Amino acid sequence: MRAGGGAAAAAAGLLGAAAAAAAKLALGAGPGGEAAGGWLPVLLRVACAGLALACNAVMWTVFAKALRLSSSSAAASVTTTASSFICSAILGKLLFGETWTLLWWLGLAVTLCGLVLLHTASPQPLWPPLENKED
Repeated sequence: MRAGGGAAAAAAGLLGAAAAAAAKLALGAGPGGEAAGGWLPVLLRVACAGLALACNAVMWTVFAKALRLSSSSAAASVTTTASSFICSAILGKLLFGETWTLLWWLGLAVTLCGLVLLHTASPQPLWPPLENKED
């Protein structure tokens, strides 16, 4: 993966995680439980829904850029997924007090191992080699 492709894929993952957290807040799953009455909670939910839509739109734009800059679509996709996985866990802990289980850590380890393999493997040549045919 070229230099800009990895950064763009990681940014797309972060934006995807932010969109998910904003959507969760928009649906009322905030850290404070049930909100008080009045217009403020409604406005905050609408703002969070708008933020979720905006983050998704920007995420797809950045992901498309990552695909253009990457040597393979698999590398961009896996990097985005891993970034989203990690950022979602961090945002879940910070915003909602979620906990990380042993199974989560195992999944993270397997994901990161796959990411390392994907980014360090050298491309395999085509077999049989393509011949140049000149007319």
